[in-house]
Amino acid sequence: QVQLVESGGGLVQPGGSLRLSCAASGIIFAIYDMGWHRQAPGKQRELVATITTGGSTNYADSVKGRFTISRDNAKNTAYLQMNSLEPEDTAVYYCNIRVPKTGTWFGPWGQGTQVTVSS
Repeated sequence: QVQLVESGGGLVQPGGSLRLSCAASGIIFAIYDMGWHRQAPGKQRELVATITTGGSTNYADSVKGRFTISRDNAKNTAYLQMNSLEPEDTAVYYCNIRVPKTGTWFGPWGQGTQVTVSS
């Protein structure tokens, strides 16, 4: 059974940093692309960052240059380093998995981790 557990969120002031973690189990982690998504109140879930099995990364324009996605296949964990946080980054953050070269995020959507950027 696939499980994805997000952690690391919290309350941070504008300009601050957080590092999110996504621990995966029940899958062969290394063979899947990983993605971080977020959903702000009243808005649709959006894709924030992806990392392929080969380590290639891609980012939404809104976070480019501020967020960094990474993965540690030995630990079955993906990370999202978030710097220069803005109030607009406030959302619940989720991770998910994707078969390489496909567009479908097929893992279970977990509880996510809340990120609140506020002074």
